[in-house]
Order: sequence, then structure tokens, then C-alpha cells
Amino acid sequence: MKLLLIMAVFAAPIIAAGLLTFSGWQPTGKAYGEPIMPQRNFADENLRVQTADGQTWTWRAAEPKLTLIALPGPGCAKQCMDTLTKMAAARITLNRNAPRLRLLFIGTPPADADSDGMKTFWQIGNDSDGKLANWRPATPDSVSALLVESNGTALALYPAGFDPTGLRKDLQKVIR
Repeated sequence: MKLLLIMAVFAAPIIAAGLLTFSGWQPTGKAYGEPIMPQRNFADENLRVQTADGQTWTWRAAEPKLTLIALPGPGCAKQCMDTLTKMAAARITLNRNAPRLRLLFIGTPPADADSDGMKTFWQIGNDSDGKLANWRPATPDSVSALLVESNGTALALYPAGFDPTGLRKDLQKVIR
């Protein structure tokens, strides 16, 4: 009888996990970004991004690195630049893990991008085929963001007007 009780102690969690999985239950967590459903893999879709230096963006980096894509709305100006600055600051707060996050700005940089030091933190690129257009905000002077896994899988969308502090918290959870 004792042997059966010991076996039950170890088997009960496995059985419970199996029942929850087969019932379709998925655990949820507190995240500030919206999950991208169905998941898309930009590397498999051959989503081409041409960087300002003429190179093609590689979604699958040699080392595991996530990519945070900034997609500006029309007329990226003061509010847009403020959000971009906070996004770059979120990368800096990762401390020793900061190199594990790449920042990619898709579109035409704001007029004062050089004086604001934007090119210091951001790679500037262009969506050659327009495949990211449906995530680009229509609101003037705004920016949305996409978080992409190191294998090219889009994980989360941060729509225009998102909280950069929430983005920072999500990044600290994902990049360890």
C-alpha cells in the first residue's frame, strides 16, 4: 500500500498535466505585448529587410539574439522619437544581456535622427516587399513594435501607444 501511495505522489502531477494538455488549457502570464497568432516565422517567409548599409538582415543570428523591430507611423516626430528613445533605453537596462537584443528600425528615420543619436542604437532598414505594413500604425507620430525570436519567429506585437515600461519588463523576462 505504501508503495502505491509513493507511486501516486509522483504520477498524479504527470496525469494532471496530461489532462490539462488534452483539454486545451494553456497557461497565461502577465505580458504587455499582444501575442502574434498564428505565429509567423520571418526567416521561413523570406521577409527581406535591406539595411542602410546595403546588407540583407539575417533573422537567424549566429548567436541567439532577439530583434525588436520599430515600425513608425506617418510623420515620425517628437512623440515617435520619445518612444524610440525609451525602447533603446529598455535595451540598455538589460545590462550584460543588452547585446542579446538587436534594434531594427523599419522605414525612413525622422529628420533629426542623426542629431538625436538614433543611429548609435538602431539599425535602419527597409521592408523590401512591404510584408510588415499591416503592423505599421496609421496614426501620425506614433510607433509600434514587434519582438522577434532569434530563429525569426514573431513573438509579440506592441501596438501604437504601447507602454515602453511594459516593453522593458517583457524584455527583462525574455532575455536572461
